[in-house]
Amino acid sequence: MTERSTIALDVMGGDHGMSVVLPAAVQVLSRRDDLDLLLVGDKDNIHRELDKLGQADNVHLSIQHASQLVDMDEPASHALRHKKDSSMRVAINMVKEGRALGCVSAGNTGALMSTARFVLKTLPGIDRPAICTALPNRSAHTWMLDLGANVDSSSEHLLQFAVMGSELATAVDGNPNPRVGLLNIGEEEIKGNETVKKAAALLGGSQLNYIGFVEGDDLFSGAVDVVVCDGFVGNIALKSIEGVAGLISHFIKREFKRNLLTKMSAFVALPVLKAFRKQIDPRRYNGASLLGLRGTVVKSHGGTDALGFASAIEVAAKAVKQQVPEHISSRLQEILAERQAS
Repeated sequence: MTERSTIALDVMGGDHGMSVVLPAAVQVLSRRDDLDLLLVGDKDNIHRELDKLGQADNVHLSIQHASQLVDMDEPASHALRHKKDSSMRVAINMVKEGRALGCVSAGNTGALMSTARFVLKTLPGIDRPAICTALPNRSAHTWMLDLGANVDSSSEHLLQFAVMGSELATAVDGNPNPRVGLLNIGEEEIKGNETVKKAAALLGGSQLNYIGFVEGDDLFSGAVDVVVCDGFVGNIALKSIEGVAGLISHFIKREFKRNLLTKMSAFVALPVLKAFRKQIDPRRYNGASLLGLRGTVVKSHGGTDALGFASAIEVAAKAVKQQVPEHISSRLQEILAERQAS
């Protein structure tokens, strides 16, 4: 019999709330037999929506009532102090209490990070959690962190990020020795600021498969599995990538709609365009892990649809199944012990 894991879902968070989260939950359960989902939010509204979906009697869906909602523009400090019964806070509490092994929220990123760090605490040896997600490349995907949790990071923090990203790649992708690169303005050793250079020295002396500095175009080449940077650089890179993807989509649509001939060409090219769109569809890569915590927390994009939120649930399910936090803690302790012995 398949062992089931429970994941808590913040049903009220994000731009669309339960209108996205509940259909996503149903999607995931329809293709997995190893999950139970704990729906956190206003129980009366959740019951009504489950009735509409014909899922009121689904034994793998349970409800935990929460009376408050964290607004998308609400300051993290205010949410932490005054929204103790929010769907976000209660979902994280479920992980703390052991009623769930992980949680997923599309809510306010700052509030989610602050609350998760306050409730769950960081793993031993981890100073700061980091946000990590997968980006499509020529062969599969590249993991990148930090994507905005930490504006300023020391060389020691970058080493910790590398450990976390490497363990995530191993757990989720089954990659026993992921290649780790440090994002820089060039591949030469003399380039970069002092923090990056010191981080390179620490990574080079670690047990990780460190391949050196990588540049922005390496994110998509397939030459590296985990790219490490501070949150300031990572967030700008991520938003730039999203912007370029949107621009390319705009140009393609505009050119195919230009006249009757181009519209006919679009019809002929439709199978190729659909395959291309599927490969770069951001919904398929939705779900950023908050690594370094004593529990699994996944952030979904606030404006995603049911397909995207389902992808975020899948990210959490894989992390829970492979016990990512435990592996991160174990690997970091090995590296710290090795450094102390040398």
